[in-house]
Amino acid sequence: MSNSTYVQDYNAIIAVLNKYNEGGAKANSAIMKPAFNENATIFGIENGKLTGGKIQTLYDVIDTSFRPSPEASAAVVRVDIVGTAASARVDTDNISGYRFTDFFNLLKADGKWTIVSKIYHTHAGA
Repeated sequence: MSNSTYVQDYNAIIAVLNKYNEGGAKANSAIMKPAFNENATIFGIENGKLTGGKIQTLYDVIDTSFRPSPEASAAVVRVDIVGTAASARVDTDNISGYRFTDFFNLLKADGKWTIVSKIYHTHAGA
């Protein structure tokens, strides 16, 4: 049972999401890796087909296909928290020439929030 308040949990989740955003903007998966559970997953639609799997897929793309993007900006659109479960939406502009909407599911285990899954949408004409 957690004794933390909603505000404390919210701020802890924002810190996790900021690690993700920083790693993407710097094209360095090592920065974002602590935000994710080791068994996390990622899924999206690429060329009309479902793609994804283990979170390592994200790390590989960040490290090989992305470039540092100091112009990137992100907005945490919403965070919903119920006990030890949460979901969040993050919209990102100008990250390696792309614009994304990401949806994250997080769980609080051993007093720490961690992302357990990510689904994303890549916007056209970014």
